[in-house]
Amino acid sequence: MYLGWLIFYLASVGSPSAAGNCSYKALIEHLGLGSGDVQMTSMRPVSMWETPTLVYMDLYVTSITEVNEKAQSLSTQVTILYGWVNDFTVWNPEDFCGIRFFSFKKDMVWTPDIEITESIKTEFATTENQYVQLQNQGAVVTSNTLAATTTCEMNLHQFPFDVQSCMFTLQSPIHSNKELVINPYSDASFLTFSSKKAFQTQGEWELLNINTSKANFSTLGDPHDQLIYKITLKRRPLLYVINFLMPVLYFLILDLASFFVDSTGGEKLGFKVTLLLSISVLLLLLQDMLPSTASDIPLIGVYCVVIFTLIGISVLETILVNFLIAKGKTTVSVKKKESSSALSDVVKDTEGSPGSETDRHEEQRYTSDALKQILGELQAAAHLNEKERKGLCWTRVATIIDVVFYFLYLITVIVFLLTLFKAWFP
Repeated sequence: MYLGWLIFYLASVGSPSAAGNCSYKALIEHLGLGSGDVQMTSMRPVSMWETPTLVYMDLYVTSITEVNEKAQSLSTQVTILYGWVNDFTVWNPEDFCGIRFFSFKKDMVWTPDIEITESIKTEFATTENQYVQLQNQGAVVTSNTLAATTTCEMNLHQFPFDVQSCMFTLQSPIHSNKELVINPYSDASFLTFSSKKAFQTQGEWELLNINTSKANFSTLGDPHDQLIYKITLKRRPLLYVINFLMPVLYFLILDLASFFVDSTGGEKLGFKVTLLLSISVLLLLLQDMLPSTASDIPLIGVYCVVIFTLIGISVLETILVNFLIAKGKTTVSVKKKESSSALSDVVKDTEGSPGSETDRHEEQRYTSDALKQILGELQAAAHLNEKERKGLCWTRVATIIDVVFYFLYLITVIVFLLTLFKAWFP
């Protein structure tokens, strides 16, 4: 009974030799992958040396870890998927129980030497992928996830409302385009959609799109193929608007409002100087944010410097107005004191004049002196009125200067902000 079941089982699965063709081991031995053949591991897998090896690549951006404006560098995590054609790894799936693809160690087969030319530092984000996938048509596919720091020439003219474009250039440093032809596998829209779907960080930067293009470069020999990925990023400016742009704008608004403060005291001048010092502190923060080697002056620097200059001119205008008002007040107060002292002398002389018991001649002499002093006092009063008019003239000039400067200052601020807004958002 048991012998009958054994005969039935062997008949259903076939002989051991036939079953061996259904294993990966049999297929590897058939392809010669485990023999350590130099042709399989170290040389381009082509039957004729004139035939170039076709390599198809995709690059996906999965996260943006850091954008360093001072160092002009971009740190990202990317996944590079690439495949190529191997002429020596083709088999008929029907000879191996329908096996159409399988995975094996990467060191058992030749792999193309593709690198990122802009790379400053590149390492595996996770453990290096040790396997490749082989398909029955001869296609070999593998992928790696890399943490790459690359150079990126940035234009910070519109910071913090800027859009940056960084390049990833994939090429072979050894093989020319007669030996290795690099082509994109997916189009730009698919790469952009897949990268956004797999994006792992939602930080300061937003991924807009990924574009692909091909180019050639040549050194001393034949030209080499280049596959260029253009990564377009947009900065999220909310943090800079809240922490930097809005405080500077508030200081400017406060300076405009300070023109309604009374200029007779020193509070207005002290308030304006405080605003000027506050903007100076914010300019120190701006120095830490922007690189010193920027080719164009960033608009945010123009924004801060112009507002700092306007408030500085406003402080100088306040000093001038206070000087004119103080000069007018000093002139009036000095002349009033002189007039009061002269009047007191006249009164004392009149009270000290001789009474009825003195001689009439002496009385007339004292009366004549009193009349002369009264006449002198009237002349002094007329002179005082003239000085008061001059003092009022200085005050009137200060008021006119203050009003005219305020309207010119307001118009300048409005024109500057509108011009800057058009430059920031063309």
